[in-house]
Amino acid sequence: MRIVLVGPPGAGKGTQAVRLAKELNIPHISTGDLFRANISQQTELGKLAKSYMDAGNLVPDEVTIAMAKDRMEQPDAHPGFLLDGFPRNVSQAEALDELLKNEGIKLDAVLDLEVSEDEVVKRIAGRRICRNDSSHVFHVTYTPPKVEGVCDVCGGELYQRDDDSEDTVRTRLEVYHTQTEPIIDYYKAQGLVRTISSLGPVDEVTTRALHALKRDEDDEKK
Repeated sequence: MRIVLVGPPGAGKGTQAVRLAKELNIPHISTGDLFRANISQQTELGKLAKSYMDAGNLVPDEVTIAMAKDRMEQPDAHPGFLLDGFPRNVSQAEALDELLKNEGIKLDAVLDLEVSEDEVVKRIAGRRICRNDSSHVFHVTYTPPKVEGVCDVCGGELYQRDDDSEDTVRTRLEVYHTQTEPIIDYYKAQGLVRTISSLGPVDEVTTRALHALKRDEDDEKK
């Protein structure tokens, strides 16, 4: 299957992308991983992206699209892939359609993880990260530490990242609504969107997603 995963920040895209890719036996292709890989390997695209980032500028769509194209052409992506963070706007969605058309393939589904703004703010603004190890993550409501402000694992100080503050989260949501959300209507016009709630336990959300995607497979068999 060839899937695009969309949803606002805090919807759980990263978590679900990893789980779904494993269940469907397809590679998880995330924009963040693409940038890190190209920059660390010092590819021409990586050098170009880094020059924009170092100057404090946004990386142009054409660079992101080229990175995604290279990754989708790798052998492990031939049976399918799950795109996370790309396309980020309608222009990128149109470019992706053109890329796939040139390869004689098409998307099977666009999975839209739905969550309210208040829940997004609650999820992100409540996160606390360990200063000693950023992989130790807690939440003031959902997974609070045994001692407030102290990491259960190593005893390090827990803090709130600047980009996890409520004001920053609401700004990120505005950017999502303006730039990324329009791709949902773009793909709805193609009959590709499958919207599910991202509320509830992680396992339940994964099950919902797999059921939504399975409908496409069942439809193809009819």
